[in-house]
Amino acid sequence: MKTLRNTTSMLLPAMAMLFAMTAMANTPSANTPATNTPSATNTPATNANTPVANASPANAPNDNPQAVNADVVHPAPGTRNPRYKICRDDILTLTFPIAPEFNQRITVMPDGYVNLQGAGSLYILGMTVPEAVDAMKKAYTGVLHEPIIEVDLTDFQKPYFVVLGQVGKPGQYDLRYDMTITQAVAVAGGFAPTAKTQLLYYHPVSPSMMEVKKLNIKDVLNGKNVNEEVHLQPGDMIFVPEKAITKFRKYVPYSLGTGVYPSTGL
Repeated sequence: MKTLRNTTSMLLPAMAMLFAMTAMANTPSANTPATNTPSATNTPATNANTPVANASPANAPNDNPQAVNADVVHPAPGTRNPRYKICRDDILTLTFPIAPEFNQRITVMPDGYVNLQGAGSLYILGMTVPEAVDAMKKAYTGVLHEPIIEVDLTDFQKPYFVVLGQVGKPGQYDLRYDMTITQAVAVAGGFAPTAKTQLLYYHPVSPSMMEVKKLNIKDVLNGKNVNEEVHLQPGDMIFVPEKAITKFRKYVPYSLGTGVYPSTGL
């Protein structure tokens, strides 16, 4: 009996210690991460400071240079190198490679129309040659299937400029090459002794509107600001006004003269 009591007294502390260890094993501690519960501190949150996957930073290099320069305004090719526009009395030669029976030579009439063989009248005044070709193809659509037309400008109005006022030879001149205003005045005989160096420059911007500028080319004549001089365009006009002192001299009786005259005794 005494032996049984001693055995029971030894088993009870051992069993209590076993239950305590089992309880500690099943209870998560503060330093042990939970198996199925994600931690709030380790889960990335989507906030204002988290970069978005598809958003590129402002300073990142762009593979598309056209997108970077989208806001840069460049002059259109037509503005830098304007095409000739068809005028009255221009003569055009039309060639139809597939239907040569329609080959013809046409003249732009004063009202801007041309008479097309088999297609009637067509207005082409003010068009460029490529624009006239497109218009003629549409006009022949009902006559020919997908017409092919080649247009040559056989005779046309030569580019010109006009110089008026106080120059040696005022008049109209052919604009055969790139020319500045000073060169144009030289072609017209240069400045007259009565001319001002401040002149008026007229540039047509449309058939009904003209831009007028007052230019002082005295600095250019003295070798200053040479690179800022205006280059002429077809149809430009230059007017060289007269000096104010010259206008005043018209009304001064120079025949009387000045000086001391002897007394007549009257």
